[in-house]
Amino acid sequence: MDSVSLIDAAGVFIWPLAVCSAVAAFVAIERSLALLPARTIEAGFVAAVREGRLPDSLPRSLQGRLVALWRSGFSGERLRAQAEAELVGLQRGLFLLESSVAIAPLLGLLGTVTGLASLFPTLGQPETARLAGGFGLALSTTAIGLAIAIPAQFASQWIARRLDVVASRSRLLVEALEALPRP
Repeated sequence: MDSVSLIDAAGVFIWPLAVCSAVAAFVAIERSLALLPARTIEAGFVAAVREGRLPDSLPRSLQGRLVALWRSGFSGERLRAQAEAELVGLQRGLFLLESSVAIAPLLGLLGTVTGLASLFPTLGQPETARLAGGFGLALSTTAIGLAIAIPAQFASQWIARRLDVVASRSRLLVEALEALPRP
């Protein structure tokens, strides 16, 4: 079965499945770019701060914002709270990705149930065209729903891992800044 006939067989369910796919792809790409080390906290930067080396010019990233806050007088719990707020901001939109992971297979299952239900007319035997259409709807919506959910789940797990790394580096950076003498 080629991709065009798979999409045709999905019927009206292709539209909500397409929305799930577009949302998942957008959030996965946007968050992946937002979580690049150059935009968050690089391991080398944390190591440099631990050694007491702070650059004069700060990068436009999470690490730069935290150092700027520290230089402006933030310390202790106040600096940690600000770092935590930054981490919460990095999670923006992830609920949409996670929702797409959950909803896409459910839409596929709904298409399956709808396709199988259409096989049974109120009276008599179903005709061949109805059988083909019902099975086509059932199988194509399931396949499309899974094809959306599986890569979206992979992206969601990768992003969650990147957030863990950024959170760990953020804590290490705050600790390293707290250990430095004030300028």
